[in-house]
Amino acid sequence: MKYKWLNNKNNKKMIIFFNGWGMDESVVGHLNPADFDIIMFYDYNTPDIDTEIISHYKEKHLIAWSMGVMTATLFNIYYKSKTAINGTLKPIDNKFGIPTKIYDLTLKNFSPDGAKKFIQNMFSEPRELTCIKREFENQKQELEALKNYQANADFKYDRIIISDNDKIIPTKNQCAYWNLEPNVKSGHCPFYLFKNWEELL
Repeated sequence: MKYKWLNNKNNKKMIIFFNGWGMDESVVGHLNPADFDIIMFYDYNTPDIDTEIISHYKEKHLIAWSMGVMTATLFNIYYKSKTAINGTLKPIDNKFGIPTKIYDLTLKNFSPDGAKKFIQNMFSEPRELTCIKREFENQKQELEALKNYQANADFKYDRIIISDNDKIIPTKNQCAYWNLEPNVKSGHCPFYLFKNWEELL
């Protein structure tokens, strides 16, 4: 697993962002950090992080998106608040996530064109994210690695954000898992509805 500081100003508060599969900071680069330091974890080819780099922060908040919702539960970090965005603790699941057949077919037939289509399907309206700097083979390996992870079932999120038009992790499956209704009008990537990180806490 890799990390990148999106804001590192020696603030007392921090937000830990677990990104979605195949992504980099492009989807959240417009969000204002205000008085939070922001660290992003991504590239889930290996399930390990160095928690020492964040140990001195007294106040930590979690924002996890998509596959990051499950991945964030693998680590013993105390958070003041925890937000899950368009993900579940069973992200590859016929009832509560991406149906297993679709996931396996995606992996089997994965191609550069498939990666481009995935990005297009993240949004309710057509949008290009040509600035994502992740190599194709790295994305494919991550897709395969995520099949082997299992969430900590005891992990509890405080806030759940569910888009009403999610074409990646079906909205109805998210609603079934959380027993909630959709609460934002968006596709899988809802970040462009917000201007700053604090709105997501």
